[in-house]
Amino acid sequence: MKQFFIVLAVFLQSLAATPVTAGYTMRFAIQQYDFAHYNKLTNRTIADSLNKIETQTGNWDISITEKQIEAGTKEYKVVFRLEKGFEKSAAALVELEFDNWNRENYVLMPAAVYNGNRFESRRIAYSPKLNDYRDIGRDKPMIISDVPRLNIADGVSRIQERSGSMASPSIGFHSSVERYGFFLTCPQANQYGDYGMGIEENRCRSKAVISLTSPLVREIFKYQITDNQFPSDDKPRDFSAGDEVTFTFRTYVFKSERIQDLFTYYTGIRTDFCSTPAFPAVISFSNSFEVLEKKFNSYNFVPEWGYYAVGGRNIFLQDWQIGWTGGMISTYPLLFMGKEQTRKNVVANFNWLFPAGISPSGFFWDSGEKGNRWYGGDIRKPQAENWHLIRKSADAVYYILKQFDLMKKQSIAIDPAWEKGTRGVAEAFVKLWKKNGQFGQFVDSRTGEITVGGSTGAGIAPAALAIASQYYNEPAFLETALESAQWMYDNFISKGISCGGVGDALQNPDSESWYAVLESFAVLYDISGDKKWLRYAEETAAQLTTWVMSYDYSFPEKSLFGRMNMHATGAVFANTQNKHGSPGICTHSGLALLRLYRHTGNDLYLQLLKEIAHSIPQYMATAERPIEGLQPGWVNERVSTTDWFEGIGEVFPGSTWAETALMLTIVELPGVYVDLEKKSAVALDHVEVQYVSGKADSARIILKNPTQQTVAVTIVAENNEAKSIPWKENHLFGKQKTVLQPGETKVLMVKSE
Repeated sequence: MKQFFIVLAVFLQSLAATPVTAGYTMRFAIQQYDFAHYNKLTNRTIADSLNKIETQTGNWDISITEKQIEAGTKEYKVVFRLEKGFEKSAAALVELEFDNWNRENYVLMPAAVYNGNRFESRRIAYSPKLNDYRDIGRDKPMIISDVPRLNIADGVSRIQERSGSMASPSIGFHSSVERYGFFLTCPQANQYGDYGMGIEENRCRSKAVISLTSPLVREIFKYQITDNQFPSDDKPRDFSAGDEVTFTFRTYVFKSERIQDLFTYYTGIRTDFCSTPAFPAVISFSNSFEVLEKKFNSYNFVPEWGYYAVGGRNIFLQDWQIGWTGGMISTYPLLFMGKEQTRKNVVANFNWLFPAGISPSGFFWDSGEKGNRWYGGDIRKPQAENWHLIRKSADAVYYILKQFDLMKKQSIAIDPAWEKGTRGVAEAFVKLWKKNGQFGQFVDSRTGEITVGGSTGAGIAPAALAIASQYYNEPAFLETALESAQWMYDNFISKGISCGGVGDALQNPDSESWYAVLESFAVLYDISGDKKWLRYAEETAAQLTTWVMSYDYSFPEKSLFGRMNMHATGAVFANTQNKHGSPGICTHSGLALLRLYRHTGNDLYLQLLKEIAHSIPQYMATAERPIEGLQPGWVNERVSTTDWFEGIGEVFPGSTWAETALMLTIVELPGVYVDLEKKSAVALDHVEVQYVSGKADSARIILKNPTQQTVAVTIVAENNEAKSIPWKENHLFGKQKTVLQPGETKVLMVKSE
């Protein structure tokens, strides 16, 4: 009997080691379109067994080069060549047909499609708010806007995207029945620009086809903001004899026991077709803050009332919002690093906010204008005029408590009314949770009742309540933090979904809620020490990675970003509706990624943080480096690599929350992080650093300032002992900075904290 179990064990091990195979058939086609009728398909010819295609007007030859990269991974180069004749208004296609398909398969196109976007949807013009009473309520299913998606019901089920609309050009799925995962990745473009990337299911959902198209042609429709039925204006190509179309791509097949395995695998392949990203030195963190502080005091501050407006005050949402895009988030970095007058302005902001800024529900008023008009929600929409985006109050509690800690360090008196008001909002969260077992996405500002339920929109609420528990010595806050965070993991993160963090995109999957949940998990681990939260945080970070641009998009030469040589690596896509990257995370620094790196040593987190943090300053307009349409200190939220709205590489003229994200990055992250155990140094700031030599508690580094301005750099060095100690709030406050003159290089000895 013992021998039987030994043999069985060996068999199971061999079975586990057996390479996973995916049942798909590769085929090639030439398609022709009627451009006058929005690229209606007029003819389709599939290659024969000899990989030749004969259309009515041309003869094509297809050559295929296949290379085994490693087990389960192959790289292909497919070249279509028109040997004879001509082809009008056409495109070439590579298709992979999967025969054993299941509609339960989780389909991922990074930053564009999550779970196939197979949710209930509504076609509502921007800025969409649910407007049918049957959709409104606490326990309704996720409802997204009209975006490219697989069909949740019967009927046509097809997604047509362009390669630039993803954080990396790739499409993958987790097979829920056969327990394997698949990815196809490719470069952003070939000789004809962006590839078309798509997936289509058959009528009974037993088959699916993943396709690459070149040149990019979306049939009949393409996506434009909140409208997946916008007429296609893609232009097919006229080919002559001798013309070629080249496809380069990789396929990956791997074991995937659960949805998380798909995301974890992606972290290892996200840069496979990417050259080493350029991290140009444009302007340092310290110089950026000088520009931003001046801008916020001259442009945002309203002296007659004493508060920092979100932006230009042209509409109420640019005047005051308590969180999400500014408000009590912006005051935090200004208090942290601002000069004396700035700190006085922040104190005035607190006096203005309390107690007038708290609504009858116990939460903060959602927004307001003119200094004394408070609004419960989106006053442009009758049904939503009292809908408070609950993440705004969660943001406010989180960042106000950070400011209370700062004020104590700065010997600024904290008015008891501020503490009482903030505690009351935390208590409103506890009440909301105990009554509903969720925070919802929107609550009524008058009653506190959930108007739109579900979502991880209040993803930062567990972190806010956890530090509120410490500040107020209130166990009930921590209890709610732990319970609500577990609910978010069980109902969303474990299913590869996060949504509700934005107020203008229904419940489309979004990076903002994803990051907020990550920060909550990281904070809960630091506070509780429970390894469960660390595991949850790592899983969430892998999912967040799909929102971060992994390569430098090739912007059109004549576009604004093309002319300015912008580098897109590190841009964070907003959500599946507003299909653009952004400078930074809305609205956080990314500190949770550094927390994770310190606890795990996983280089992915520090690399991801470098990509995000280093990317942001290049998008800030300055007097020395103006950006068309922007004033000095403005950072527009658009890093558009797809044609969803303004155009690829273009922005709208406006000041945005990305300025606050940059300020948070400056005050919460070190400019240089030195890992003494790994003998490595990473620059998040716009400086250059080289690790030279070191011991267990110190190291010699070379630091260079490649910019034309004097810089002040925060350096943190840690060994394993230091990394084992969680950072408390405002860890970097008061830390000495290293000053370098323009072009200066210094050799420094740094010691572990």
